[in-house]
Amino acid sequence: MNPAQHGTAVAAETARFVATVKGTDLATPVPTCPGWTLADLTQHVGSVHRWFTELLRRRIQQPPTSRDVDLRLPEDREGLPDWLAESAAEAAEVFAAIDLDAPMWAWGVDQHARFWVRRMLFETLVHRADAELALGIDPHIDRVLAVDGIDEFLTNLPFASSFAPLTGQLRAPDRTIRFSCTDGAGDWQVGLRPDGFALVTGDAEPRTADATVQGSAADLLLLLYGRLDRRSDAFHLLGDPDLIAHWFAHSAF
Repeated sequence: MNPAQHGTAVAAETARFVATVKGTDLATPVPTCPGWTLADLTQHVGSVHRWFTELLRRRIQQPPTSRDVDLRLPEDREGLPDWLAESAAEAAEVFAAIDLDAPMWAWGVDQHARFWVRRMLFETLVHRADAELALGIDPHIDRVLAVDGIDEFLTNLPFASSFAPLTGQLRAPDRTIRFSCTDGAGDWQVGLRPDGFALVTGDAEPRTADATVQGSAADLLLLLYGRLDRRSDAFHLLGDPDLIAHWFAHSAF
């Protein structure tokens, strides 16, 4: 997927989120986000949209020193779905007005404006799935979108220690874990070293993985984000079970 496709998908995923929660009881608990209700979830997603949009508008070149942004929250929580839709519309205007390939600070590896559009997309998509799961709906995720989300997650996870400190413990003496799509959509190998971990790129010589997790692209995406249980029938686990357990105990995003 390219940055323009990411921007289009942000709008589509937000629309699905809004359609899911609008008219429901926003006090409904969200089991995959313990302690949150649908109102909390909706406000979080809209707040992320407005924060990322402000970063893009300013095209910051250094880590921001403040996260203050005018959220313009509605007076009551029943207005949150429409407010979220407005947040996405504002983001779309900024996407269209700036060069998404322009250099820009980002916490991940891709130091360009496009990083924030892609990150906004998967923040929205995963929380859309949270809302659906809270309402007893089985989330559907397009395979191409899921593959891009897996890649985005595994590419950026090594840089997430500032807000996901347990990732600092994803170390091992030259071990590898593989995530493989059973629907033929993609395959990723992560190398764990004594000094950290990283996604193995196509330039590196492939090796037999010490552990493998297999599942559909959509299920693997939700698994990596902690929304599914690796012990469910949706997944096939091969190799070192301790390495798999170590990964999932320390990769929470």
